[in-house]
Amino acid sequence: IILPETIEAERPQEGTVIAVGKGRYDDGALIPMSVNVGDRIIFSKYGYDEVKIDGVEYFVVKEENILAIIK
Repeated sequence: IILPETIEAERPQEGTVIAVGKGRYDDGALIPMSVNVGDRIIFSKYGYDEVKIDGVEYFVVKEENILAIIK
């Protein structure tokens, strides 16, 4: 197996959840989120949007881009 030098840039990101929404609707039923505030998560490197609020940078991640919850 040959790993390219860019492998470091391709690794998933890790972070702590600071806020969550109510969930998503599927056929009119609300499906609650599976993560909670304070959970440490691993998420896809390119699966987020960056926003800056009051000079602090945050990542907005869809639940489908969360790869794991670290327990």
